[in-house]
Amino acid sequence: MGEDRQNLTREERLAMKLRENLRRRKQQAREMAGNDASALPKAPPSH
Repeated sequence: MGEDRQNLTREERLAMKLRENLRRRKQQAREMAGNDASALPKAPPSH
């Protein structure tokens, strides 16, 4: 696989890095959303 990476074009390498970054950011967003939902107290229902 190391040999394959050397044969990639600049655009392919950048696209690969962008996909990795997007996956990482989505995972972080999911974790933050889960943490925020449990950390915030729920407001009492207004009638």
